[in-house]
Amino acid sequence: MKFWSKRLLFSAAVMMMFGVLVSVGLATSETTPSTPSGVASVVAHQNQKVAPGTAIPVIPHSAAAAFGQQSAVAAANTPIAKAAQGTQTSEQVFKNIQVLKGIRVDEFMGTMGVFTTSLSLCCGNCHTGAGTSDPKWEDDPPRKKIAREMVTMVTNINRTSFNGRQVVTCWTCHRGQLSPSVTPPLDFAYGEADVVLPDLLPRDVSGRTLNVDQVFAKYVQALGGQARVDALTSYVAKGSSILYGEVGKGDPAEIYAKSTGEQAEIVHPIEGTVFRVFDGTNAWWQLPLTITPTYPLNGTLLEGAKFDAAMAFPWRIRQAFPNFNWRLSYPGVIDGTEVEVVQGNSVLNGLPAMIGTLYFDKTTGLLKRSIRYANTMVGRIPTQVDYSDYRLVNGVMMPFKFSYAWVSQREEWTITSYTPNPATIDASVFAKPTVN
Repeated sequence: MKFWSKRLLFSAAVMMMFGVLVSVGLATSETTPSTPSGVASVVAHQNQKVAPGTAIPVIPHSAAAAFGQQSAVAAANTPIAKAAQGTQTSEQVFKNIQVLKGIRVDEFMGTMGVFTTSLSLCCGNCHTGAGTSDPKWEDDPPRKKIAREMVTMVTNINRTSFNGRQVVTCWTCHRGQLSPSVTPPLDFAYGEADVVLPDLLPRDVSGRTLNVDQVFAKYVQALGGQARVDALTSYVAKGSSILYGEVGKGDPAEIYAKSTGEQAEIVHPIEGTVFRVFDGTNAWWQLPLTITPTYPLNGTLLEGAKFDAAMAFPWRIRQAFPNFNWRLSYPGVIDGTEVEVVQGNSVLNGLPAMIGTLYFDKTTGLLKRSIRYANTMVGRIPTQVDYSDYRLVNGVMMPFKFSYAWVSQREEWTITSYTPNPATIDASVFAKPTVN
């Protein structure tokens, strides 16, 4: 069995603009007569300037300073502020949403990534001027209209044929192509097959004596032993991160992590600081060049942030998610390396919710890859981390290289130093980021 992953066919420069794309999503033209009532209620004055393609008022810094505390209170009640608090849905924050209604900002942004990866498109393929200094988010080109029709079609198929279960998605038919393939090519029938595994993997019932406990025991031993890993309760890692497709040394980056469940991944590109933060209960993302630069995570996206924080100490993952249905699946191969596969998932209303999959090198026992899935109304969002270049840190084997990939972008991290068990880690690094 071969695990297959398709390289994203868009540049890192375009992906830096992805956050701007998703912040307006499938918005209609300014001239569209149907305007959700929630939008009208959040614009204080009819002639107030708003961010292009949205109902988000633009408040100049000078005005905020002039009005002082009164202006700050007013700003806290704007859609952009409420989006950052996670209190509003997509149609209340963005303008003229027709299809992707009733979902929080984080899920709405994720749906845009599902579209781009499923069809190998980029922002500018659907949004006029995306990636330029003069985007026309309010334009309504034909491809955006078709996207709405496709979302409606897929939703109806799942509702009428699969009792509402999300069985059919964009990827089901498109498989990275703009137009779905209709006829199976004979090279596929008689050549080497690229197997695309399902998200939810089956339990291994081949009769092997290996079990999940044994896989984790070998992993802990490969890391340095139980005593060593138990002694590592926090760390600060510093290095660099570079986006997929870019060249150079990358941007300064650091990780702060505690075994009690807090984690912050911070990257410092010139456009502004990127944050992925989990404080043990709440999670926030901050992306530069976006209309909603800071937003909280909810649902399975929040559960995914908890998973990421737990994976800072992967040997503790089962303790962090005791409610998961952990199981040993069938072995596989990643980049020529044979791996053992362990998967767990939570359950919501009788259906799989957040899914986490771990791939362990059969020979070394070390973790080679992790994938987690969060849900959106148009399909699951995968987040994949690949680990390499393990070296001893305070007696524990830690990865000095890893890639972090999801539907928006892929980052290649190189760690230059770990500080194990620092005297203190300021709690503020795990708090909600402030925009800069």
